[in-house]
Amino acid sequence: MKRGGSRIVARQRNEILLFVVLISCYTYFFPRWGDWGQKSRLDLTMAIVDHGTFTIDMYHENTGDKAFFDGHYYTDKSVGPSFLAVPVYALVRGPLRMLTSVLEPRLQDNVALAETLLKDGGGLLFDRIYLALALTLVTAIAVSVPSALIGVLFFRFLENFTAYSGLRLLLTLGFALGTSAFPYSGMFYQHQPAAIALFTSFVLLYRMRVRRTSWRQSWLVGALLGFALITDYPTVLIVVPLGLYALYHMPDKRLVILPILGAMPVLALMVAYNLVVFKSLLPTGYFYSTNWQEEHQSGFLSLTHPMWDAFWGITFSPHRGLFFFSPFLLLAWPGFYVLWRLKRYRSEFLVCLLPTLGLLLFNSSSIMWWGGYAVGPRYLIPMLPFISLTPVFFLDRHWDRPIMRSVTYALVGLSVGLIMAVTIAGQQFPDYTWNALIDYAVPRLAGGDIARNLGTLMHLPGWSSLIPLAVFLGMALFLIVKTRAPAATEVGTLQEVIISD
Repeated sequence: MKRGGSRIVARQRNEILLFVVLISCYTYFFPRWGDWGQKSRLDLTMAIVDHGTFTIDMYHENTGDKAFFDGHYYTDKSVGPSFLAVPVYALVRGPLRMLTSVLEPRLQDNVALAETLLKDGGGLLFDRIYLALALTLVTAIAVSVPSALIGVLFFRFLENFTAYSGLRLLLTLGFALGTSAFPYSGMFYQHQPAAIALFTSFVLLYRMRVRRTSWRQSWLVGALLGFALITDYPTVLIVVPLGLYALYHMPDKRLVILPILGAMPVLALMVAYNLVVFKSLLPTGYFYSTNWQEEHQSGFLSLTHPMWDAFWGITFSPHRGLFFFSPFLLLAWPGFYVLWRLKRYRSEFLVCLLPTLGLLLFNSSSIMWWGGYAVGPRYLIPMLPFISLTPVFFLDRHWDRPIMRSVTYALVGLSVGLIMAVTIAGQQFPDYTWNALIDYAVPRLAGGDIARNLGTLMHLPGWSSLIPLAVFLGMALFLIVKTRAPAATEVGTLQEVIISD
């Protein structure tokens, strides 16, 4: 086989192994079963499939995140994730009943699982097991699999900017496992699906610009951006820069109708839902929430103005700090500087910078900036692929320096360790304690209180439940490093661009 062919085969093998690593991490730990936000979204999905209605009257007692309007209960969440999960749940609900019947007696005798349950709780019953399995399977298919795929896409996209395959792998692991993208790739929340849609749109637009391929597929970009909007409303702060990026680079401005046409059917779903449920064109679920009304009525749905305490809280604090739990992202700022100096990438610079600044200002303007029980600043998740991309522009220049490689490895390793610690500690995400690491995660980890996982189902308690995952990941990462292939860039390495600029 020719060298080019062997390189492609090696790259494809590594991408498959990378996908396996990520999907294993994302699905090994179960979604937190008692989480109101997840249940509220799943309630709508189940109501649509099982009862053909948007009301969640039959399920509402399992969640506090709900709206009450015109005599009925509804989810107060964005509808994108629930609609996305409808075909998934419709496909698995039949086998779920049979699986629940088989597992119920076995789970009752599982001592390792029993140790993770509340001592005064109601125990394991058929309906609770069914709901937990439904949440787990729906999350795995609708969130975890796309999240693992976006990790592979991120890895491949970096090939456009560096020839160092080790750097690409390191930054990909930093983004996928060393940021809040990791815990929320295994949770039925809105943030990660929105991030997937937004970053995929960016990659498609970039390829159309650089390769000068047909822009007729931009309708797909429009559909993805529309999905992001109905999934996580603040992503309008990212959708607008991406839309302007597309318009600026379109060779024929008349083609702008294509992404608009792609977005319209998706947005129409949200409009139709709001008209039927809340008699309004716009999403108004939070106006009728049964909880948090005082916060929702402050400013505009909790939005006031940027506050220093909130800004510190979501950036460097040990409570929800982005750079506290993911310190490798500090390398994004010299990356932004290098990216700005590369004239060829000025529009990409803005596409990465504006979402970062926009969501930082948005989140720091909310009196509910902490995001409830959470790992890191969860409202910033949609911007994570964009800020995680920018370190490559700085590191590619200095990767041949041992000190820079050592610092980067240390920062990424620390990020993965910190995110992993607060993700797997306990049966819920960190609460309102100020130091989520020291006051919440460390005591639980020291006591062997590890989040429910596949090892728990194997009757492995506490830390021993992580052994199967550790062994499997060690083998997979060894194969990736061993078979690592040199990059075959599509548009030239960053070093070549620097020379040309």
